[in-house]
Amino acid sequence: MVFLRNIKYAVYTAFFIIIAGALSGGIIMAENKYNKLTPEEEYVIIHKGTEKPFSGKYYKFSEKGTYHCKRCGAPLYRSEDKFDSGCGWPSFDDEIPEAVKRQKDADGIRTEILCAKCGAHLGHIFEGEGFTPKDVRHCVNSVSLTFSPSKEDRSMKKAYYAGGCFWGVEYLFEKKKGVIDAVSGYMGGHKKNPTYEEVCSHTTGHREVVEVTYNPEEISYEELTKYFFEIHDPTQADGQGPDIGEQYKSAIFYNNEEEKKIAGKLIDVLKKKGYKVVTELIPASEFYKAEEYHQDYYTKHKKEPYCHIYKKRF
Repeated sequence: MVFLRNIKYAVYTAFFIIIAGALSGGIIMAENKYNKLTPEEEYVIIHKGTEKPFSGKYYKFSEKGTYHCKRCGAPLYRSEDKFDSGCGWPSFDDEIPEAVKRQKDADGIRTEILCAKCGAHLGHIFEGEGFTPKDVRHCVNSVSLTFSPSKEDRSMKKAYYAGGCFWGVEYLFEKKKGVIDAVSGYMGGHKKNPTYEEVCSHTTGHREVVEVTYNPEEISYEELTKYFFEIHDPTQADGQGPDIGEQYKSAIFYNNEEEKKIAGKLIDVLKKKGYKVVTELIPASEFYKAEEYHQDYYTKHKKEPYCHIYKKRF
């Protein structure tokens, strides 16, 4: 009988090990399905940190659409529920039903809000402040969110420009009428998801590129590209200003032959004016958003570009 009990125990043990392994494997597989996060995103989303107030991309953002979880992509909030509370972080007075969950914060006082699907840390929820008739404020970190425009905003287009340090290019494009958004990132290399340090090591082939989202009904691709040639020096071959190296070289990454044709025509116009333009025309490839601390750099630090100044050339 003892022998039989030992056999049964061994069988049950093996069974539970197999089940645990399968569950563990499932968890690992599920984890691998999540979006890759930068260290800054992990600090907030995984380790429950907080981004600096007034620094987030979506704090003063008013486009129509849906806000999703940065980690898993689940829809969380709608733009019609967003309001400006003046607190320095995006504020919402309602969530998409069953999209977020609440739990007592580690400080034992506040209520934390998390993505109901993946558990990503979003921020905190407050009541009784009187900001809106619903009297609720979801205080959310921009870094925990991504945004998708509503159908009426999907006519927006994207253009890609490399003109030295992306801080200055992004800063000036964001001030141009017709531009919806400008994002710093990397393009043109051979490594997936490069880091800033890897790009600076000149081993990935990437350039510092700004992704410009614009409304073609307000500004044309040609006007946008003219502006690009006027906010950096397209005749400097080794970089831009004091920033020297492959990652800082001037280039336009075109999405199609029409964009290539327009950019080429503008280069010809500049050459006829006497400018020895060295800007390269390169087919657009995958764009990788740069780390969060690079986004809106000059705005966050209340500074202005040191090597990007508007100069009329057309």
